[in-house]
Amino acid sequence: MALTEVRAFGDLEKLFADRAWPFPYHPDLTESTSAADLAEKLSIPRDRIETVFVNGVARGLRTTIAPGDRVAFVPPGTPGPYRVILGFPQENKARG
Repeated sequence: MALTEVRAFGDLEKLFADRAWPFPYHPDLTESTSAADLAEKLSIPRDRIETVFVNGVARGLRTTIAPGDRVAFVPPGTPGPYRVILGFPQENKARG
């Protein structure tokens, strides 16, 4: 089975450190799930997540995460120009 890698950035990285999780963290993910459900499983509050990168692409919380994917939770507060470069506005607009 492929290991799923989960990373967190900004203040979410501190949350992982406070829990003494390795970086990256490898949760037990045996079947596909949504990014929102994975965040819930990891006890990461939704309001602390602005976007989720899945295999290097900015996505929303409804995105499906499969075993073996590389996932990164990003909190609100990423500076303006980086948001455009990384694709945040497009993804947020798509989420409605």
